[in-house]
Amino acid sequence: MASSEAHSAVGLTDLIRGVVKMAPHAPNMIKHLPGLIHRPPEAQRTIGSIFAKHADAHPDRPFIRFEGRSMTYGEVNRRVNRYAAVLTECGVGRDDVVAILAKNNPTDLMAILATVKLGATAGMLNYNQRGKVLAHSVSLLDATVLVYDPDCAEAFADIPADDLPKHVYDFDELDAAAEGRSERNPQITATLPASTKAFYIFTSGTTGMPKASVMSHNRWLANLSGIGGLAVRLKHTDTMYVALPLYHNNALSVSLGSVLASGACIAIGRSFSASKFWDDVIRNRATAFCYIGELCRYLLAQPEKPTDRQHAVKVIIGNGMRSEIWDEFSERFGIDRIVEFYGASELNLAFVNAFDVARTAGFCPLPYKIVQYDEHGDPKRNDAGRLVEVDKGGVGLLIAEISERVPLDGYTDPEETEKKVIRDAFKKGDAYFNSGDLVRDQGFSHIAFVDRLGDTFRWKGENVATTEVEGALDSYPAVAQSVVYGVEVDGTDGRAGMGAVKVRDGEELDPGKLAAHLYDHLPSYAVPLFLRVVDDFEQTSTFKNFKVQLRDEGYAEAGDDQIYVLAGKEKGYVEFYDEYPSDVANAKAPKG
Repeated sequence: MASSEAHSAVGLTDLIRGVVKMAPHAPNMIKHLPGLIHRPPEAQRTIGSIFAKHADAHPDRPFIRFEGRSMTYGEVNRRVNRYAAVLTECGVGRDDVVAILAKNNPTDLMAILATVKLGATAGMLNYNQRGKVLAHSVSLLDATVLVYDPDCAEAFADIPADDLPKHVYDFDELDAAAEGRSERNPQITATLPASTKAFYIFTSGTTGMPKASVMSHNRWLANLSGIGGLAVRLKHTDTMYVALPLYHNNALSVSLGSVLASGACIAIGRSFSASKFWDDVIRNRATAFCYIGELCRYLLAQPEKPTDRQHAVKVIIGNGMRSEIWDEFSERFGIDRIVEFYGASELNLAFVNAFDVARTAGFCPLPYKIVQYDEHGDPKRNDAGRLVEVDKGGVGLLIAEISERVPLDGYTDPEETEKKVIRDAFKKGDAYFNSGDLVRDQGFSHIAFVDRLGDTFRWKGENVATTEVEGALDSYPAVAQSVVYGVEVDGTDGRAGMGAVKVRDGEELDPGKLAAHLYDHLPSYAVPLFLRVVDDFEQTSTFKNFKVQLRDEGYAEAGDDQIYVLAGKEKGYVEFYDEYPSDVANAKAPKG
């Protein structure tokens, strides 16, 4: 758990100190302030139009840098427009969907920009998904075109032919089809309203199979203004390094929004490598980068070396920076500002550390409440049927008000969205979105993240739905029943997956084969790190109470039950050994 320092109150002195630091950036911040306060959905302002204006005004400025090579705004815009011409010929127009299955590289980002310039929605498939999970995600999109990276051939091969759209291009085929096409901006780009859908970002949400959360251009513009313009505050000469996958909102919304807020450069890392991170940052001349908490821990676990301070990074943006490493990270790597934020793909608000206060998830000017919750993690109502706010400094469930000013994009499935909406919370007719997260009220509209509630836990920067993992475990012939939950591992962020399984009568559990089965059916981050073999489950109506008991016992208090741990793809599950939690914290396990 985070230390108590993480939950210290934010005071007026902190805010004044933050305002003084903001002073040199005031002119640009003032420019972005209206975009945070008022973003009419009918305004003809979108990601595509903002990018096109930068390309028209400053075509020779670097926009994308990849493995040391730069592409200018003008160069990228011309290729994006050629891609858009190909998509148009395939019938892609406003409200259509282009599915994109890709690892990080410039073509990935350019295909995304081509899609949103047409008023279509980029469906950002997670290349870690396999089998039924990936097929479900593809079917949700109902895409007109699918574009995929040859490096994702294994995942692509897992998509049933019947689920593929009529038009499919790998990157090389897209480039070939784009040869000689028009390099002019599509006419529709300048006319699109901000209410147009921009991205589908897949999230495990609360339960079951992945859901596609909707990111409209209007909500993306809130990232540009509130996080990029007011908090990150890049100059056009800055470069933001992004090693997180572009299907992740930290990359696609927060980082890209920060870059386009000032016409800066985005340096795309092919993938994250703790040992080579600073080398790639230096090679790409980055002055900022985006993170999740695990990334920062892995960097701290590396041996100290000269490159720790030979870079030019001064500001970083992300979420999950734990209080116990905040100062150590800043001091070791020479980071001036840590812009921690709190948000979720489906949530209609975000908190951001605009005032540069240590150990906080930040400030939010939009309406929210922190309320009491019951033992199942649901909002608790009083005798009058209304929710009850926690006292100042208390821990509670974060809920965000839904209104005309702060609309909810939600998921593609209205029923799934409605499940997260709390109605008649404080008065008849009001509505709030249930974040599913516990936070602490730090005062002055600041919060500290505490934990994730319900049937989802967060690991490796991803939401893991326990029901999805239980489904994969239960489909293994030797498993009669399973219960999945997240457990804390010292030195890590979030919760690692742990499954309690009952073996079917007459069967033997083969740990290696079970691991192979899970890797085939789940994204790698969702494969449980711990397995506990139990004789039986306590029968309750929902299993929730028993799940809490199992979670509290974790892997350390399992009594005589057999515990297996995930060594990796090659070795599968092996018997628990004392050093395993430390190996997980130091990124030595699981491998592959």
